[in-house]
Amino acid sequence: MKYMFFLIVPIFVFAKYDFITPLEYASQLYKNPRGIGCQQCHGDDGEGKLIANYIYKNKKRSFRGPDIRKMNFDDFFKALNRRKNGMPRYYLTRKEIEALYLYLHSKDKKSLCR
Repeated sequence: MKYMFFLIVPIFVFAKYDFITPLEYASQLYKNPRGIGCQQCHGDDGEGKLIANYIYKNKKRSFRGPDIRKMNFDDFFKALNRRKNGMPRYYLTRKEIEALYLYLHSKDKKSLCR
């Protein structure tokens, strides 16, 4: 019976710790939500990024991923739930969208591995 203590106690000691923090989860989600990471078009910090330069009707044009850092949550949520200007639909849950929003507004994300 006393050996049972050594088998059960570690479960309770370690069970209270999550495998990754919410910010680490958000970082991983930002980098690869459903195959194509947000950073590919929106940059590492959501600042926006040049995707391509092209010529249309003899005019030089650019296709850019917009800066998403200053969006309020409602607009952010809506943008992730509709297809617009090449933005893929990811079919994210509300909790996943909240995690992405956390990542974009976190001051500590620089400390995460890139």
